[in-house]
Amino acid sequence: MLMRTDPFRELDRLTQQLLGASGTWSRPSTMPMDAYRECDDYVIALDLPGVTADAIDIDVERNMLTVKAERRPVAKPDGVQMELAERPLGVFSRQLMLADTLDTEHIKADYDAGVLTLRIPIAERAKPRKITVGAADATPKQISG
Repeated sequence: MLMRTDPFRELDRLTQQLLGASGTWSRPSTMPMDAYRECDDYVIALDLPGVTADAIDIDVERNMLTVKAERRPVAKPDGVQMELAERPLGVFSRQLMLADTLDTEHIKADYDAGVLTLRIPIAERAKPRKITVGAADATPKQISG
């Protein structure tokens, strides 16, 4: 048997039971995230441990990126009685407002070892570029007096 020493977790569990929530199934939660720039891409890494790739849904509407994932309960063999259930289940979601400088048409998503990685390229129009300066007349003018 597992011993539990955190009284606040027990209080959370009791509160959820009193409010009609069964365990943590109905408690939506956000997913932890890291975001950084790597060369010409913005990279977003979202932690989704215990979620299968087919339970992840990614949508982009205009500049709003929405990631939803569902962690489903694992089937238990007959006769198994849960003693402790702390891992949250249910729907997790995160919305991010993307800048106009990102190319939302070419987002790539990979899922490995419980981490969803999104690569969002910087739009060509937003990349730095050189502008050449031309002269109207390359020959110097003489001032007459």
